[in-house]
Amino acid sequence: IMSARGRSRSPSRRNSSRARSRSRSPRKDHRKSPPPSHSRSSRRSPPRTSHSRSSRQLSPSDSSIPESQQYGIKADLDGEEKPKINKEQPDFKPSGKLTEAANTTDSGVTLKYAEPKEARLPTKKWRLYVFKEQQQLEPYYIHKQSHYLFGRERMVADIPIDHPTCSKQHAVLQYRLAEIEDEEGNIKKVVRPYLIDLGSVNGTFLNGEKIEGSRYYELREKDVIKFGTSTRDCVLLHE
Repeated sequence: IMSARGRSRSPSRRNSSRARSRSRSPRKDHRKSPPPSHSRSSRRSPPRTSHSRSSRQLSPSDSSIPESQQYGIKADLDGEEKPKINKEQPDFKPSGKLTEAANTTDSGVTLKYAEPKEARLPTKKWRLYVFKEQQQLEPYYIHKQSHYLFGRERMVADIPIDHPTCSKQHAVLQYRLAEIEDEEGNIKKVVRPYLIDLGSVNGTFLNGEKIEGSRYYELREKDVIKFGTSTRDCVLLHE
């Protein structure tokens, strides 16, 4: 009787049960399909490989590397250190207005000339003999100072020259320490006289030739000096 009941289902029931199973099957399949994976592990990029400076071959002229980050690359590749740049040392010497103030006398006259560091007192008793049209004038003893200023401005001139073609501060006779080589080839230091023109208008003449301005010329015994168009000859002699 039980078996008969199990088999005694009507065809309509079977068809309705099959229809239900078919109508539910797509939902079951949709639920079973796994959703797209959006986990963090899938977003991670492949790990970067670290490149040390020694393993990475960089050229100093690599344009992709900023210049600020190229420090030391040349030394690592070529094995040479960058040359040290010698900075300019500060100069504390007076210049401009300071030099003008330092060269201004008590009378308010600014001197155009400043002595060099090699200025020295003479070791010989030099004299300057003045001749005017074959007439000898009073000589000047020029061995008590390290330099002598020639010019028309008597407030500062050591040896005044009153000719109108001469400048107020015309020229300077300067004693300087110099190195010379003797006959045996030895170097020795001596003090010698030099003549320098201070940019005068009509010039300074040594043995009949005009000298350049702002340049030292070594003087020797019996040299003849003239200033401007003056007819006075100054002959240099020593005892």
